[in-house]
Amino acid sequence: MEVTIHYNGQAVTVEVTLEVYEFLDRADHKMENLLHEQRRHWNGREFDEYIVATEGVGIYGETPEEYLCRMETLGELLAVLDTCTEAQRHRFLLYALDGLTLAEIGTMCGCSKVSVYESILAVRKKFLNFFANHPNE
Repeated sequence: MEVTIHYNGQAVTVEVTLEVYEFLDRADHKMENLLHEQRRHWNGREFDEYIVATEGVGIYGETPEEYLCRMETLGELLAVLDTCTEAQRHRFLLYALDGLTLAEIGTMCGCSKVSVYESILAVRKKFLNFFANHPNE
């Protein structure tokens, strides 16, 4: 049996076995049923309730005030990271964000675990000093 598959805006026709054809046919039928159910159950009242529930809330459910606080905090964190050397910043981000071990970072950067540890410790001290001098900002 031949099946036409739409991929990247192009139609591709492939030869498949009867079992694969039946599987794809059932999948298409289930998708049509799902779309029909969604159209049938999504009435105007539900849409109005959705708008009221999400009014003033961003894509991730945060309010404008929460967004502003998050952006200010991000600015402060980036300001501290700007005071670090490139090596310190790179090692710290690999450790803090990517969750790599000191040994893994040392292998990637071509340095010892002690050097990685000292870089991370230096960045931590800069953060502690910054927040000690700016406690309520």
